[in-house]
Amino acid sequence: MENEIILQTDRLTKHYGNLAAVQDLSLEIRQGEVFGFLGPNGAGKTTSIHMMCGLLKPDSGWVRLKGIPLSSGKARQMVGVCPQQIVIWEKQTCIEQLQFIGQMYGLSAGLSRQRGRNLLAELNLEEKQNQLACRLSGGMQRRLNLALALVHDPEILILDEPEAGLDPQNRVRIREYIRSLARRKTIILTTHNMDEADRLADRVAIIDHGRLLVIDTPQALKSRLGEGDVLEVTLNAQSVDLQQIQMTLSSLLGRIEINLADGSLTLRGLNLVHQLPAILGALESLGLKLEDIRLRGNTLEDVFIQLTGRKLRE
Repeated sequence: MENEIILQTDRLTKHYGNLAAVQDLSLEIRQGEVFGFLGPNGAGKTTSIHMMCGLLKPDSGWVRLKGIPLSSGKARQMVGVCPQQIVIWEKQTCIEQLQFIGQMYGLSAGLSRQRGRNLLAELNLEEKQNQLACRLSGGMQRRLNLALALVHDPEILILDEPEAGLDPQNRVRIREYIRSLARRKTIILTTHNMDEADRLADRVAIIDHGRLLVIDTPQALKSRLGEGDVLEVTLNAQSVDLQQIQMTLSSLLGRIEINLADGSLTLRGLNLVHQLPAILGALESLGLKLEDIRLRGNTLEDVFIQLTGRKLRE
């Protein structure tokens, strides 16, 4: 049933020595949604994911799947995990690995092999079913890893950086497969690709320093920055008087947000596209040389930087 809560965490907390990796993480994930879990490196994403699927025991707090404590064997059967690091048995064939994992989850050998064949076909690996995993390309191994997470037909699929290390062709294949699973499975996705999270996720949570900062739909999060355009101008100048720029552009445009970082001037405001000639003229009148100009709408990355003060990969 859509909108039913399938996964719930309450005040999840995990420390490594004096470091609080995750602090009081409480959230609810709905059945059938694609849930984006975002944060900079070291923000606590992977630790949170590991606690949600039972790979790591929290210091305090709890996780429930459909109201069942995660410690229950029945609850753990509901989850499939595709980790960031590829985990396969190099000296087993693809189909042997899928049969082995299926049997570990209590399936019969025959059913495990049948599900394995179906998954390999869905992931364009059908011709590789009897090939050793060590002979597969990196992209093929990533797809096999995904099949291993799905062979027991879990209701919740956790994907930790599923596109990590992939070439463009394999990224597209993984992306399209994730889209095909949407609504059939509940998908929890961590990614460094903001555009991908924006396109795929029904809701997004952003965490930093182990704490949940915000959770909402991508569109709602982007609207928090206000409607309007974003103009990015790269300046060729040794020194820039930001106060003078603010005074000049504010008198010209009225209410506008102006930021300067690393020689790049960012303006955010309403209807900038129609005021572009006047803006560029005003900047040039201040003696500034403009190297590059980019006009765009608000993005999820803008939200992220506003909340954390840094880009996602930092």
